[in-house]
Amino acid sequence: MNFTDERTFNRWFIIISCLIVVGLVLWNTSIFFQRLKEDERAKMSVWAKAQEALDRDPAPEDADLDLILEILNNNTTIPIIHTDADGEIAYTTNIDPGKLEDPERAEKLLASLKDENEPIIINLGNGEKQYIYYGNSPVLNSLKYYPIGLVLIGFLFIGVVYFFYTTTKNSEQNKLWAGMAKETAHQIGTPLSSLIGWTEILKQENVNESYITEMEKDITRLETITERFSKIGSSPILEKTNIIEATQNSYDYLKTRSSRLIEFSIDTPQGNIPVMLNRQLYSWTIENLVKNAIDAMRGKGKLNISVQEEQKWAHIFIKDTGKGLEKNKFKLIFEPGHTSKKRGWGLGLSLAKRIIEGYHHGRIKVAESEINKGTTFKISLRKV
Repeated sequence: MNFTDERTFNRWFIIISCLIVVGLVLWNTSIFFQRLKEDERAKMSVWAKAQEALDRDPAPEDADLDLILEILNNNTTIPIIHTDADGEIAYTTNIDPGKLEDPERAEKLLASLKDENEPIIINLGNGEKQYIYYGNSPVLNSLKYYPIGLVLIGFLFIGVVYFFYTTTKNSEQNKLWAGMAKETAHQIGTPLSSLIGWTEILKQENVNESYITEMEKDITRLETITERFSKIGSSPILEKTNIIEATQNSYDYLKTRSSRLIEFSIDTPQGNIPVMLNRQLYSWTIENLVKNAIDAMRGKGKLNISVQEEQKWAHIFIKDTGKGLEKNKFKLIFEPGHTSKKRGWGLGLSLAKRIIEGYHHGRIKVAESEINKGTTFKISLRKV
């Protein structure tokens, strides 16, 4: 399992665990709600029996009038509508009389009570019946909205945990990468100093000048790489730079040091397109994108770099004729650790995104891609 897979697994584990907790709470709330509803049903059944005993004609001989009235008066919260056998409203309990003045409004109220609970039938004798329609008590109605609050709290909790986890992991990764980069720069610095000394000795030994020139180019390149790594984790200095010239320099370097099987081409407008740029980090970005394109073409194909200008933006396109990408991977390839190669850590495109978006406040994305036809990356930088 690579870094990206592990991070995704941990993320989903936290989310699913939170959902399970919320689900268990909702399940127990539902059970509690049903028990309350059953208790209210039992209470209303006793109340209906008391009402039946009071309304029967003749009244039962063993009826305790004081007890009946106490039971009836004990209900102070549950709304009740009594109807006769024909459905006509006879009288009500715990309902504002004003709501019954309008017949249409009274019918809607009765319909809502019918939807909430099954009616209780009162047998008054001689085939005469009444129906008790009752609604939920205020406590029960409040409890209906309790799960919604729990769900919102649950999702808020998931969001907080997810944000905290992501922020913590990103902070740890950034510190790790910055530390590795600075250590790499430090380790390269020692042999690099020795190489510079050896080139001076070779000059005195009358070695072929072209050999020394090439060595100096590579030493300069190593110095650039060292400087790049040393900048990781710190804010780079941006200078007003002609993006056409910077792109041309990166192109020239990469073309001379790449396979002859790669057909390089560049299209740039005439003139000057000024942007705020750190040359070392920008050339690193172009190098990462070009190397990624060469890998996608398996070392053979066409690679084009072009610069285009808009009113406020400068756009740099790197187009290859490689294997292409599926659309669902357009954003995924910029995540740390994501790679389709057997070797490598999958940091090249992630660093490119950090350099362009984090340091230069620009944009980088896959502009277009088609399987077995190629991919085009797009870098956008604000003009100054």
